[in-house]
Amino acid sequence: MNEHASQPEPATGRDPAARAVERTADRVADGPSDWDGDDYQRRLRANLDGTDPHGEVAFVQRYAPERVLDAGCGTGRVAIELARRDVEVVGVDHSASMLATARRLAPELPWVHADLASLALGRTFDAVVLAGNVPLFTAPGTQAALLEGCARHLDVGSVLVVGFQLGRGYDLASFDQHAQAVGLELVERYATWDRDPFGPGSDYAVSVHRPLDE
Repeated sequence: MNEHASQPEPATGRDPAARAVERTADRVADGPSDWDGDDYQRRLRANLDGTDPHGEVAFVQRYAPERVLDAGCGTGRVAIELARRDVEVVGVDHSASMLATARRLAPELPWVHADLASLALGRTFDAVVLAGNVPLFTAPGTQAALLEGCARHLDVGSVLVVGFQLGRGYDLASFDQHAQAVGLELVERYATWDRDPFGPGSDYAVSVHRPLDE
């Protein structure tokens, strides 16, 4: 695990794209079942104005994946950009409205309406990505099942990449415990998608896990 202990100053703020996603999600609805995909997309574009919207994509591409599962894909911001960069991608979300917007924006891509906790696509990916606070929008007490559903779609050498804001009801200790319980080990952790060092004062975490060698 890379804790970056030698780095002097931990970052305390999310990168601009992550903050934009948080502002958008907080204002659109009280819960994922209430989200309106087109409204979310309009607000997201406004909040992203003038910022690089693809920090998550650049982060994931460091691992050179050919096949990516965008878990909790929303309106498809990450998945569509990955596909534009010639990565095979599948987007999954529990919100029918968000997926309807994603299908309108990129009808050529596969979009799956499903609960990540029970997801069973019958295939694996080089990377499974949960961007945009996905664990925080999961029903309380179901985060372990969420990670189990994602882990089913990892192969040896694959990575699970998860970014979420801290201090909002789901802590890193629980997250790491849930990941370990489904056979994943932490290999890297950063404070932003730009790979700023993670430390005690960080309020956002981007964690990279791999399946334990059997």
